[in-house]
This record gives sequence, C-alpha cells and structure tokens, in this order.
Amino acid sequence: MIISGKDLALRIKHDIAEKVKECEKKYGRVPHQVVILVGEDPASMSYVKSKGKDAEQVGFKGTTIRLPESTSEQELLDLIASLNADGGVDGILVQLPVPEHIDESKVIAAISHEKDVDGFHPLNVAALWQKNPCVNPCTPKGVIKMLEEAGVEIEGKRAVVIGRSNIVGLPMAKMLLDRNATVTVAHSRTRDLPEICRQADILVAAVGRLRFITEEMVAPGAVVIDVGVNRDPETGKLAGDVDYEHVAPKASVITPVPGGVGPMTRACLMENTLECFLSKMNRR
Repeated sequence: MIISGKDLALRIKHDIAEKVKECEKKYGRVPHQVVILVGEDPASMSYVKSKGKDAEQVGFKGTTIRLPESTSEQELLDLIASLNADGGVDGILVQLPVPEHIDESKVIAAISHEKDVDGFHPLNVAALWQKNPCVNPCTPKGVIKMLEEAGVEIEGKRAVVIGRSNIVGLPMAKMLLDRNATVTVAHSRTRDLPEICRQADILVAAVGRLRFITEEMVAPGAVVIDVGVNRDPETGKLAGDVDYEHVAPKASVITPVPGGVGPMTRACLMENTLECFLSKMNRR
C-alpha cells in the first residue's frame, strides 16, 4: 500500500476550511498565520510559497514577511517579539534553516509557545514528553495521522526511528511510544544499523540522506515512512531517504517522496494554527 499524503491532506484542509467559516461567524475574524523567511534559499522560498497557498485554501489570513539574508539576529528577534505582542496574530513560524549568523535555537525559543504553530518551542517539546496539552510538531503529527488512516496497527509493534532531532526524530518516537509501540531511536551512524532496521515493524527514516535506506535494511512486510527530502544530483528531482524503487516491493506500506509526508506536514501546520487561534479565543 502506498500512502498518499496528498489525499488525506486535502480532506484535512477541507475540514479546517469549514471550521474557519464558523470561526468568522462566532469571533468576527479568521486565524492569522505569519511566516517569516530570512534570505533567498530556493527550497525555503518554495516551502513558504506552498504554506501561503495552504493558508489561502483554508481561509486563513496569511502574511509572509521576507527579510534579506543580512538581517541581524537581534532584528529578527525584535520582529518576533512584536508579533508575539500583536493580538491579531495567532500563529508564527520562521522558515528553517536561518542564515548561519543567526542562532536557530534562540529564534525557536523567542516565539511565544502559544503561537508556535511548528511545535518547536522548548515548552511545547517538554509538554509533549510530559503528556500535557501542547502544539505537536507537524511532521510527526502528520505521520501518525497517515498510519491511522492506513489502518496500521501501532500498539505492540516494534518501531525504529532514524533521526534524533527535536523537530522530527524525538517527537516521532514519543508519539509512537504513547501509542504503545516499542521504539528504538537510532542515528545514521549507529553500529549495526541494518540489523536494527530489519527488526522494525515500522521504520521511520528522517536523516536527510538520499536513498540511505536500502532493500537489505527492511524486513519483509515492514511499514516504511520516508520523512527525508533530498535533491537527486543526477536528475534534479526530489527523492527521499528510502531507495523507493527497491524497497517498495518488500514493504507492506510505504510513503513516496514527493507526495507522502510533505503534504501532511503542511496540513498539520494549518491544523495547529487553527488550534492556537481557538485556544486563544477560548481563554478570553
């Protein structure tokens, strides 16, 4: 089974759009999402453009702020502080990566955790591990939705997550643990990684290395989730961390790149923005 993130993302965005219509009737306005892009990285510019289209599709007010690469760290932090204080802004995200002269961790921590629609703020990360209400990171949240939609049983299964970032790897592992899977978190250089991967009923690759997961690393019938997005230097096309052509015949369920996890990440971003909006409105 090939899990199409596009189809599920469209349904999620349709549901959000219906809820946004109700928001406008009840609260007199729609959620407002602000995306900040520093520099002109082509991939980042493409992502930001896609997020803007998604916001328009669901009926949000979407604002994109583009800053030159020369923007100082303090200028960016000051902008974030002004957006935090703006009662008309419900969700804030800074497109990563930022230029090298800016401390990414400071930027993530500067965004109010109540407007952190990416789910990267330390308070949101901590709340996730403590099983408290929080904004869940978009990519792991999207993966769980895809597994549930495909009818993949998680409870009691052995899952291997390759990647240890707070953006994907660690929250992905936590969400699988919360659904009673036995989870191993590995690094791309973990000793005996192929053998560890072959033990997985559910294998999640999030390392950012082109076709890193080969046929020999996958057990027959495994569920394979490819979070990686890489540019193939030979074809110029997008490809994942999984050698899709050779792994797909061996897997029972697999996500393609592009068209798999990516659309779900963006759909969950819209869902998080709506949740932040409703949470703020309900506190009034």
